[in-house]
Amino acid sequence: MSLPSILIVEDEAPLRRFLVPTLGTQGYQVLTATTAAQGISMARTHNPDLVLLDLGLPDADGLTVLRELRTWSHRPVIIISARHQERDKVRALDLGADDYLTKPFGAAELFARIRVALRHTAQNTAQHAVFDCQGLRVDLERREVQARGETVRLTPIEYRLLEALVRRAGKVATQHQLLTEVWGPGAEGQNHYLRIYMAQLRKKLEADPNRPIFFLTEPGVGYRLNSE
Repeated sequence: MSLPSILIVEDEAPLRRFLVPTLGTQGYQVLTATTAAQGISMARTHNPDLVLLDLGLPDADGLTVLRELRTWSHRPVIIISARHQERDKVRALDLGADDYLTKPFGAAELFARIRVALRHTAQNTAQHAVFDCQGLRVDLERREVQARGETVRLTPIEYRLLEALVRRAGKVATQHQLLTEVWGPGAEGQNHYLRIYMAQLRKKLEADPNRPIFFLTEPGVGYRLNSE
C-alpha cells in the first residue's frame, strides 16, 4: 500500500525544514512548492492525498491556489498561516479548506489535524457512511441516530444540521456553510438559528450539554463535530 502523500506549499524555508523531516518520520511522502504557480502545477502533476497551504505566498495569495484546487480536486487542504483574523479563517473555510492552523503550531497538533482530514476523506469515499465515536453513532444511509446505545429521535432540521456536521466530521463547518445547507440561501446571517439548534442537538446527544465533547464551537467561525 502506498503511503499518503502531502504537498507543502510554503515559501518560508525554516518552516519547510521543520515540516519535511517531521512529516517524513510519520511515514508520509512529502512534496514541496514555494510559490502559488508551482503549488498548482505540482498538485495537478502528483495529485497528493493532502495539501498544506500557506496563504502568504510570494506570487499570489494562497486563496488563489485554494480556488484553483477546488475546481477539480476534493483532496483535503489544511491552511497553515500567520493570519490570526477570524475573517481570514472564515474566508478560507468557505472557499473549501478543510481546516486552518495558525502559526506557530506544534507537531502533535499538526499530526492530529492531518489524521482527521485524511480519515474524513476515507469516510466520504466509503459507500456506507457511518459516524461512530465514543457512544455517538450516526448512520446516514439508514438515517438512524444513537447516543450511548439508545435511539434518539430528531426533528427534520435537527437531523439536517447533524448530517451536515457528520459529512464534515473533524473539520470546521462555517456558519455560512451550515445556514445555507440546512435552511437555504435566504438564511444567511441568521446565526441565532444555529445557536438554538446546536443547543438542542447537545441536549439530545451529549452526556453533559454544558460540557460538550462532540459539538464544539469555533468562536466567530462555526462548529466542529469532534471525531477524535
